[in-house]
Amino acid sequence: MKNKKIILASASPRRKELLAQIGIDFEVRPSHAEEVTTGTRPAEIVMDLSRLKAADIFGKLTEEEKQEIIVIGSDTVVALDGEILGKPKDEADSTRMLSAIQGREHQVYTGVSLFWMDTETKEEKETVFFEETWVEVYPMTREEIKRYQSANNCLDKAGSYGIQDGFAAHIKCINGDYNNVVGLPIGRLYQEMKKLGISNS
Repeated sequence: MKNKKIILASASPRRKELLAQIGIDFEVRPSHAEEVTTGTRPAEIVMDLSRLKAADIFGKLTEEEKQEIIVIGSDTVVALDGEILGKPKDEADSTRMLSAIQGREHQVYTGVSLFWMDTETKEEKETVFFEETWVEVYPMTREEIKRYQSANNCLDKAGSYGIQDGFAAHIKCINGDYNNVVGLPIGRLYQEMKKLGISNS
């Protein structure tokens, strides 16, 4: 397997924790590229944006660095009835999102992009995929929503909640990869890297 240094093109503390959890050594270089997509479906959008982030950081590497590095880009959205619920603009928007998903089932999509160079052919390559997880939320009262908001930072989370924080009290069922909801499907990511023959050990 080809040993590569890994760069995570994201400042998300949750993605950093997940990569560290499975023993991957990596460096963080957040992408600040403007997030523009022509996608219309959630899966298309997260793949587009993850690719944009990875391409931004990979494009800034020297030719020599590209041979030694694999860049991982990722993007996560929550979708309800086809509507994308990104990070809320303010508390009112957060309340709207939480009120919409309570007592219902929604989907969480995470797109992941890998950019690297084949050391033999010197060809730049990429792999892009997404994971979808279904999440059902128990009914929540207005007081429960306010209590959750006051105890957690909802404004930096897609859909205005974090499954790994106090919102766990309101999760009824998960169908799919739990880590995908946190922000990175690390099992799928690890398997994709194995298929590509890329190692980090």
